[in-house]
Amino acid sequence: MATAVVVGAGIGGLSAAIGLRRRGWEVTVLERAGRIAPVGAGITLLANGMRGLDALGVGAAVRAEGQIEASGGLRTPDGRWLSQIDGADLARVLGTSAVGIHRATLHKVLLDALPEGTVVTGAEVHDVVAGPRPRVDGREADLVVAADGIDSVVRRRLWPNVPSPAYAGTTAWRGVTAEPWHGPLVVAITWGPGAEFGMVPLGDGRVYWFGGVTAPRDTRYDDELAEVRARFGDWHDPIPALMAATDTVRRDDLRYLRTPVPSYVRGGVALLGDAAHAMTPNLGQGANQAIEDAVVLTAYCDPAGDLGAGLAAYDNQRRPRSQEVARAAYQMGRFGQQLHNPVAVALRNAVIRLTPPKAGLRSMTRFASWTPPTLGR
Repeated sequence: MATAVVVGAGIGGLSAAIGLRRRGWEVTVLERAGRIAPVGAGITLLANGMRGLDALGVGAAVRAEGQIEASGGLRTPDGRWLSQIDGADLARVLGTSAVGIHRATLHKVLLDALPEGTVVTGAEVHDVVAGPRPRVDGREADLVVAADGIDSVVRRRLWPNVPSPAYAGTTAWRGVTAEPWHGPLVVAITWGPGAEFGMVPLGDGRVYWFGGVTAPRDTRYDDELAEVRARFGDWHDPIPALMAATDTVRRDDLRYLRTPVPSYVRGGVALLGDAAHAMTPNLGQGANQAIEDAVVLTAYCDPAGDLGAGLAAYDNQRRPRSQEVARAAYQMGRFGQQLHNPVAVALRNAVIRLTPPKAGLRSMTRFASWTPPTLGR
């Protein structure tokens, strides 16, 4: 039986493991962490990500644990709407709805789709050889999938000329309300000068929220929750109340791969997810693109076929699209959250208000209208 080693048990790595097993691969997932523990905050699975999960056979389980997003739009800090998109219209155009879900819940759904023992924890990777039969710390396989994140060890070893991830100029706080939210809530992203705030309802009734501001890298505060409350405390309802209902917050400086990786494949090794195309979160596409990667890799890598041809097809399919999405996400950040000049902000807001609803809908569906390939069994 053909063997595959997946490095990293995040969303992309587990999705790849599920897909490869469906194709008949014998799969081992190596995870650096000593144990699988609930981590992270919320995530929005857009239509393309949900289509990918459907192709992997786990879409129904994810929908059962998540919250269908009914509407969305853009607002200003005083609560005025710049644009609104009805969730039913998006679902009608795309054929499926977006889903809000806690990352830990999604992670559990993916783990539950794999046999016990597939994921090996405490397995930090130090050395990778590309092939012709790739090896991970001396472990031979027919295929190695590097899904080990933005600071990928595999990428550094096999693509040493690709520069390290760059700071995008934005720092972000992320939180989840401690209890289910019973107050009023309209899903939206709010743009202010050099700042943005977003909120996503989750399947368990809680609300995931994030706040981002332009700031120097590595700026830290003794009380991060107090700082984000101060930054956004005078923005429209229910933003202050959501922060008040949250007792812990995590903060990250946003980074991305500024220099595109020239190929996602070397020998029998394939990069996937953030290891291949770490992007800013301004389009909400990071995890969705990782799921796309997993589905396409699975579709083209037949365990009984020509692996070299399959990996070449994966690279040809995924690299142009994912790198286009990454560029668009970065530009959206410059146009949205990072825009600070009052004249530029006023001009941007006027343009958005004057954009016809159909044009706005087309913009929203630009990357979410992806259709997955058919997976063999």
